[in-house]
Amino acid sequence: MKKSKKVAGYWQQLKQYPVIYNFVVICLIVVGVLLASALAMHFGTRHGSHRTVPDFSGVQLAEAKEAAARRGLQIIVNDSLFVPTYEGGMVLDQLPKSGAKVKSGRKVYVTINSLRQKMVKVPYVAGRSLRQAKNMLEVAGLEIEKLEYVNDIATNYVLEEYCDGVMLTPESSMEAELGSGVVLKVGVKDGDQEGEMPKLIGLSLQRAKSRLWEMGFNVGKVIYDDDIEMLDKKSARVYYQSVDYGRGAALGSRIKLKLTLDAEKVERASIDSDEIARGIIEERLKAERIADSLRNLENVAPQTPVEGETNVNTDDFFM
Repeated sequence: MKKSKKVAGYWQQLKQYPVIYNFVVICLIVVGVLLASALAMHFGTRHGSHRTVPDFSGVQLAEAKEAAARRGLQIIVNDSLFVPTYEGGMVLDQLPKSGAKVKSGRKVYVTINSLRQKMVKVPYVAGRSLRQAKNMLEVAGLEIEKLEYVNDIATNYVLEEYCDGVMLTPESSMEAELGSGVVLKVGVKDGDQEGEMPKLIGLSLQRAKSRLWEMGFNVGKVIYDDDIEMLDKKSARVYYQSVDYGRGAALGSRIKLKLTLDAEKVERASIDSDEIARGIIEERLKAERIADSLRNLENVAPQTPVEGETNVNTDDFFM
């Protein structure tokens, strides 16, 4: 009681000095605000209640949810993909990644493997050019499994189309899983059996496939660098193609591809590819010049008279 009276007395005396009084009041208010903020931060962030995010990849969704709940976390399905080599409902990726320190109650967003891929209608593409057929299939969400070339009067026109071993007709109403491929039998006339290889370095796998199909080639073995995780494959770029850019290859050839996430590796490969292509063009031009020179020599070479024949000037004969 005495202490409170003493404090009140001090305040009364302090009021006689307005400047000092106001300064002390302001300081007390600032200190109070800082203390209140510190307390709010302490309780609001649940100080000392951090959790380590476990690795949910490869775990079924139901199991992942149970494991997350035991750690005070919550699983949210953010996306789904269809990967045939994995079981349906399995967690493929997560955010935050495993090992991250998070607050209790944090949501962990996961990508799971779909139970079944979406079915789409297979368009009928026979009778169209290869480029048109490829575009129609890509729009439908399908791709080309294989190009088979057969002798025909027109090059790169689709003669027949097969899906799951069944030949399609204009009346067909067939469905296939999204992303699956069809086999196309394509015509090629004599003398057109070879095409020029496009540049694939720097392209994603899907774009590289599209370019190969467009030019009449098949996709061979696809190899990714060892450090590329499954969900990062979409970001990988081609740094190797088994047939050099600009070189000729038989239509229908299978082209092996290698992909990486290393941008410097791709850049170096691109520079080398352009250099090789320039050399190929120079060799081709040189060969064409030599062929032209030989043709010109043949055209101007004097004809050897046949034995027993004499060159007669017909103008002189009729004079």
